[in-house]
Amino acid sequence: MTTTANGGLDTLVLGRRIRHLRTGRNMTLDDLGAAIGRAPSQVSMLENGHREPKLSLLAQVAEALDVPLSELLRTEPPTRRAALEVELERAQRGPLFASLGVSPVKVGRSLPADALEALVRLQAEIQRLLMENAATPEEARRANAELRIRMRAQDNYFPELEEHARKLLTAIDHPGGPLSQRATADIAAHLGFGLHYVPDLPHSTRSVTDLAHGRIYLPQGNPGTSDARSPLLQAIASHVLGHAEPTDYGDFLRQRVEANYLAAALMLPEDGAVPFLQEAKAERRLSVEDLRDAFAVPYETAAHRFTNLATRHLGIPVHFMKVHEGGTLHKAYENDGVKFPADPLGAIEGQPVCRQWTARVVFTLPDRFTPYYQYTDTSSGTYWCTSRVQPSSQGAFSVSVGVPFAHVRWFRGRETTERAASKCPDPMCCRQPPADLAERWSDKSWPSARPHASLLAALPVGVFPGVDTTEVYRFLDRHAPTD
Repeated sequence: MTTTANGGLDTLVLGRRIRHLRTGRNMTLDDLGAAIGRAPSQVSMLENGHREPKLSLLAQVAEALDVPLSELLRTEPPTRRAALEVELERAQRGPLFASLGVSPVKVGRSLPADALEALVRLQAEIQRLLMENAATPEEARRANAELRIRMRAQDNYFPELEEHARKLLTAIDHPGGPLSQRATADIAAHLGFGLHYVPDLPHSTRSVTDLAHGRIYLPQGNPGTSDARSPLLQAIASHVLGHAEPTDYGDFLRQRVEANYLAAALMLPEDGAVPFLQEAKAERRLSVEDLRDAFAVPYETAAHRFTNLATRHLGIPVHFMKVHEGGTLHKAYENDGVKFPADPLGAIEGQPVCRQWTARVVFTLPDRFTPYYQYTDTSSGTYWCTSRVQPSSQGAFSVSVGVPFAHVRWFRGRETTERAASKCPDPMCCRQPPADLAERWSDKSWPSARPHASLLAALPVGVFPGVDTTEVYRFLDRHAPTD
């Protein structure tokens, strides 16, 4: 079957196969359109890979072309030229080409074969050079991108981790509902660990486990976390899951995700959280805030946990974002088709988020107590999102959960009138400063970046990596002396 790497229908190859078969039978767009009851323009959209057709329509096309359906769905392009056209089209729709800020080339019969070959070779060489220059940051980018693919493939739901949580809660006779600090300590005791709170825990650690003596060391006062249970549960999770010293960065990321997931599954048990969410959906009042309050967890924990359960148990695709107040993406997850900003390697960490998105707009609001809801029109569709701002030692972050427009009917806040439109990755949307500001300040300023930890894995390429130029210019404009 003609599919892409993530399992979807490869519309570019499919379109080329249909065009090849149509022209081989001396049929025009009008001829094929008449045979399947569609306008010629719709056939053209199909052949250019701009639309993913239903199987019933493909069956009609196959019948009109007098070929079996399997012939349309073969994975390889029909000719060498078609393969080059597909490769160029795919490249022009990717993040690398978008970052160049040049107009795409029309890929049609009028494009000479040698020019087509040259463009494809040039694109491949640019991609090769990017990969060749890879070092530790690029390794982190690839590992993050691969992890997101895995999470998306299973809707961010890990049944084996849910079972671990269920067994631990059963072992301490947890009655359901919020997990108290006493119950958290009971889990540690059940596993044979004593808890020791110390003032001199290494600054680079959240906890230290002494496996030889059955001790878990934690910081006095739990600095750097809004929930005293979290560091302990993550330490317990790593022990339960048998984590060893990571073999590479990808292994480190996997362990971190698993530990965080199991900790959240203990604080918001599947057996209690799912019925709570199902009832809320039935009453069309789903809310991350309500989930947070019902299980007495931080908002970010509730938002993460919602992504674990929403698709598997509620049938709702979802995305999650954590964005620094400087505008860069710290971490994110999606299985609802939203397009996060990404570098040529597919990594999203450290990339600038559109100013029009809910995750950025929420920073401009004086009211940080009331939930903020917004609809955003993007290149991949319209999404509804709810967002909150939370402080941290690295500055403020927004935590956002969103869904496609078709699923907003299940949520509180769907009646909001707040709406924005995003044209990113078009630089004219929000990444280029307004012309008047740029004219005044582009050659009269020199900002010094203060990158936070989320940028260590991936600094976006720019004049000043990690710096929001528009914000710098606006600051200078506000503070410039008047004549």
